[in-house]
Amino acid sequence: MITIVNYRMGNIRSVQSALEYLGTPCQISGDPRTIERSDMLILPGVGSFRVAMQNLTMLGMTDALHEAVLIRKRPILGICLGMQLLADEGTEDGITPGLGWIPGRVVRFAFDNPLTKVPHIGFNSVHVATRDPLFTAMPDEVDLYFVHSYHFLCSENASISGWADYQGRFTASVQKGNIYGTQFHPEKSQSNGLRVLKNFVELGRMHA
Repeated sequence: MITIVNYRMGNIRSVQSALEYLGTPCQISGDPRTIERSDMLILPGVGSFRVAMQNLTMLGMTDALHEAVLIRKRPILGICLGMQLLADEGTEDGITPGLGWIPGRVVRFAFDNPLTKVPHIGFNSVHVATRDPLFTAMPDEVDLYFVHSYHFLCSENASISGWADYQGRFTASVQKGNIYGTQFHPEKSQSNGLRVLKNFVELGRMHA
């Protein structure tokens, strides 16, 4: 069973709807015990890195996530803010420690051209950098949907599985062992996004 982690940050129902469209059983839970026992996890999110980490801590979820992901090796997919939380730290509203599973930090887009819009919104081409299972049966370049003002400066090149360009390269997806993340929203990316979610569901068998 896939558990969508409910830590009061964002796009939970749209992720649930996408999984149900694929015929995949899932549940939404904010119970640390349920999270700890889950076969697979999705960590969605929209909003502030600082508030997200405060919520995870306040709700007792950080230890449960560490147990499920690092000890029990359950696959997890972080989406948008959920991917950013995998980093060592975020810089929104001051420095906030993240989950620390993939080395790097989350920073706001900064451009010399004042006409470049932030947040970055819309479909953009993602270039597949590694053979991340999330991109199985997909081309090396695929259009996916983004909406974000901050991006993950990943300090471990081997963990960058995809990149996109918005006045310069930024990390579009990460993968390290059983830990997966997408800066794009697969649940809003039409058929390409549904393929990514289906691949995540199927790769659960690899970690069983």
